Amino acid sequence: MSDAGCFIGFDLGSTSIKAGLFGPTGEVLDHWSRGYPTRRPAAGIVEQDPRDWLAGIRDGIDALLAGRDAAMIAAVGMCSQVNTDVFVGEDGEPLAPAIVWQDVRAAAEAERLDAMISPAEKLAWWGSQMPIGASHALAKMMWMEKHHPDIWQRTRYVLSPKDYCLLHLTGRAVSDPISAFGQVGLDLAYIAPLLERVPGAAERLPSLHAFDDVIGEMPLGSHSRRVPVVAGTMDAWGNLFGCGVFQPGQGMYVSGTSEIMALAGARRIGAPGVVTFASVDGLVVNAGPTQSGADSLRWWSKVAGIEPKDVPALAAKASRDDRPILFLPQLEGERAPLWDSSIRGAFIGLDSRSGGPEYALAVLEGVALSARHLFGALVDAAGFRPDWLLYGGGGSQSDLWSQIRSDCLGIPLHRFTYADVGCLGAAILAAVGIGAFASIADAVPAMTHVERIFEPDPRRAIRYDRMFEAYRNAIDALRPIGLIDVDGNS
Repeated sequence: MSDAGCFIGFDLGSTSIKAGLFGPTGEVLDHWSRGYPTRRPAAGIVEQDPRDWLAGIRDGIDALLAGRDAAMIAAVGMCSQVNTDVFVGEDGEPLAPAIVWQDVRAAAEAERLDAMISPAEKLAWWGSQMPIGASHALAKMMWMEKHHPDIWQRTRYVLSPKDYCLLHLTGRAVSDPISAFGQVGLDLAYIAPLLERVPGAAERLPSLHAFDDVIGEMPLGSHSRRVPVVAGTMDAWGNLFGCGVFQPGQGMYVSGTSEIMALAGARRIGAPGVVTFASVDGLVVNAGPTQSGADSLRWWSKVAGIEPKDVPALAAKASRDDRPILFLPQLEGERAPLWDSSIRGAFIGLDSRSGGPEYALAVLEGVALSARHLFGALVDAAGFRPDWLLYGGGGSQSDLWSQIRSDCLGIPLHRFTYADVGCLGAAILAAVGIGAFASIADAVPAMTHVERIFEPDPRRAIRYDRMFEAYRNAIDALRPIGLIDVDGNS
């Protein structure tokens, strides 16, 4: 490793932008974050203002460099929420609010697109039966062309959050193949036969670059200095590297707005409901995001009239030895492993003693059960079960929730010193991009550090085995409810 100075890593998340200032070996020098509004103007509609992302980057840099010499910064990296897309014009300005990954307005278009693709084509393109959900960029393009043809005609690019910011900061419209996983094949290039099924899609997508490629220089906030910035990648892969994953046999669990889990293997197997990415440097990553993790806390805290951070403290007042309440966290459908935008959540098993603590505990356990559902599919896809999972994200900071997850999954969780692992992963990409490390495999173990290990309590195994069986059965039993619209029609 060369003496390359310090790095800034950004994670443009689903509810906030986070930034970290890191030393050459990953030591955390400073941290900054700020939330931005998410609008839900109608059922299934979830939007953000892209200008909030860009303002966050500029303000975050100024905050991190307050009282510091800008010359200490060697490079910047970014990762961001994926399947959130903004339609921009020739000038790069947004033509409409960004459509967030939680938005399901394009569900009908996704179903039509999926029907256009044969199982054989999916296998040839992706090496697995890649699910096409409402958050797929091409489905959103189909929706925009149908419902707002004027906007579609004026659209120059359809960009992810980080790519929108990179366009404004460097003047280049670029993305990386991992962020564009639904449009690229095993060769990490756009799939021409797929794009042809959505007329106009190909010319509206940015060029592709490796996630550690330096794609230009960007200003350091209000400072005159400009520094290299890499293409970056999606949040799941930023989290992957920031969590310490760099070789086959490792697994990751990151708790954010949704739960993101991944297992890294050396061979491609695949399983229904799991995204198996194209191989990068011999690493075959099987991953999946649920629809709701900390977002369930956001919802329940609003209902209960408390802050999201206070939900675990309320849950701690309930007993995990008593009869449980079952919570299904599919408040806006489910992504991995079900990919069903129509199903909805529920509380099941209430009695007259049920109160705030019991509901809060049910929310924590319900999210853990959704992670267990996904983890089982990942094990099938990867062909192995790891000895432990590397663990991070904002939701990991609750010791109670961490223990519940470990107990429910039946696997140790190795929690990292720095919770916002996406920022660290983005900084790792920047470090590799400018040559501070020879490779990701060299940078990750040098820049990541475990803080605490949560071991599963074997006494809880029966509780969570039974709850998981009930959870699976309840999803199937309640699925028809999500198929009834507001007029009572099916």
